Amino acid sequence: RRARRVGCGGSRGVVPPGGRCGGARGVVPPGGRCGGARGVVPPGRHSQPAMMPVARDFFARPAVEVAPDLLGAVIEHQTAAGLVAVRLTEVEAYAGESDPASHAYRGKTRRTAVMFGPPGHAYVYFTYGMHFCVNLVCLPAGTAAAVLLRAGAVVEGEALARARRATSRSGADLASGPARLCRALGIDSSLNGADVCAADSPLRVRGVSSCRNTMARSAEMRIATGPRVGVTGAAEVPWRFWVEGAPSVSAYRPHARRQRKLVTR
Repeated sequence: RRARRVGCGGSRGVVPPGGRCGGARGVVPPGGRCGGARGVVPPGRHSQPAMMPVARDFFARPAVEVAPDLLGAVIEHQTAAGLVAVRLTEVEAYAGESDPASHAYRGKTRRTAVMFGPPGHAYVYFTYGMHFCVNLVCLPAGTAAAVLLRAGAVVEGEALARARRATSRSGADLASGPARLCRALGIDSSLNGADVCAADSPLRVRGVSSCRNTMARSAEMRIATGPRVGVTGAAEVPWRFWVEGAPSVSAYRPHARRQRKLVTR
């Protein structure tokens, strides 16, 4: 499937059909672009000074706007064993009760309560009986939306990340995929609800500006977008965003329906 590049002025990302662009005037038509250089995402408006967590209002927007802005940002987890930080290269947006692919599609449950809470908190869930995945909650309290963190590059604490991911074959795949990212960072259910905007939180998100020194200054971050991975509802919605050419981006796999076995007697 061919990816579409995102054009963005003001780092607002892709605007859904009929949606409003946070920095644009009026409504962007279906398939429209938010003004700016095509394919190139300039420094985000919400970037923060080095080492400072992202401001909460960064997350108080629709997930589809927040998601592309998170690319290049850093999520870090401080534990007794040390700090691991990952620069994000792949994310997915989920629009809550209006999105058939979202955990919150059928309303608030005990599992999804964090998604209906204030923005800037981690929604961590357990899947397939073995893996954790982490999302960052968007929009004001009472409206569910979140961005799934799918992949990134370890930029600090690589030795600890490798110890947690002993089966990793290279540095590029340490956090390539949502489960691997959580394993490398040491994220589990104890961090469900963690405030990633608080300076004293063990799990924090730092702004784009804090990680730009790790990129070639002359390089342009090109963001591509395509269908989300492994979902059945709204499978064609292009709300997966990734940094084009980044080695840590995971492979795209559409959802495969399980075939029922024919039992004969």
